[in-house]
Amino acid sequence: MDVLLFWRRSSVLPSSSLSSSSSSSLPPEPGLSLSASCHPRLCAMDSTLFIIGVIGNIISVLVFISPIPTFWRIVRSGSTEDFEAAPYVLTLLNTLLWLYYGLTKPDGLLVATVNGFGAVMETIYLVLFLVYAADKGKRVKTAKLVAALDIGFFGVVFAATTFAIDGLDMKIMVIGLICACLSVFMYGSPLAAVRRVITSRSVEYMPFFLSFFLFLNGGVWATYAVLDKDVFLGVPNGTGCFLGGIQLVIYAVYMNSKVASHSYGSDEAASLLSSEASKHGQHDASTRV
Repeated sequence: MDVLLFWRRSSVLPSSSLSSSSSSSLPPEPGLSLSASCHPRLCAMDSTLFIIGVIGNIISVLVFISPIPTFWRIVRSGSTEDFEAAPYVLTLLNTLLWLYYGLTKPDGLLVATVNGFGAVMETIYLVLFLVYAADKGKRVKTAKLVAALDIGFFGVVFAATTFAIDGLDMKIMVIGLICACLSVFMYGSPLAAVRRVITSRSVEYMPFFLSFFLFLNGGVWATYAVLDKDVFLGVPNGTGCFLGGIQLVIYAVYMNSKVASHSYGSDEAASLLSSEASKHGQHDASTRV
């Protein structure tokens, strides 16, 4: 509409004005020329994306800090006991990849900041795990995992996308595909608990808040991805929302089961929760993809 009105006004200008337009630009006519300010609908869309992105990042931060009670217990006891480092190693890798994605993608501020925060938290957890490892074997195993995945694999991805791939769009696509695949894998990891719940008819192995945050976090970021048309964000988080919903249904079915149960370890639940955080803050709410 604005372009059409501008063309009609221009068509009735004197020929001398038109001939001189190549050397000097015509002053814009209010309400008729294209404006640098966004269209009201675009502004509203940007605001919605920003709000959803901020909500997603808040949830992600809460999930990132959820293992703090676990490591407070480790520090107080002076031992990692039977806790495993693998979830934290994988979560660190996930946050590093999404951090790289956010730094590579234009205007990827929130994805970079929230995953940067997640990477710092996971690094702290792993340092504490190495310091308080129950035995030398566990410490060596953890160090090897960190070297192979968080340093080795991420280093290969960084080098390959930096030196072997030309073009920003292709680089973003490759990094996003890797991030999405890893996120889907991590989202599916708690499904083993679903099978255990069905066979035992008890929810002791599937904590409610883990399932709830999988559903909520995935839903928020899947909604954002649909509005923003980001397939790399939408596929893993849509999958996570779906799987989280299934877990909530299973929980509702078996929550009143009479089978005796002892509570699922809150520390293990926190560990699993942490492994889900990095893929949900993972996108810049201010970016228009």
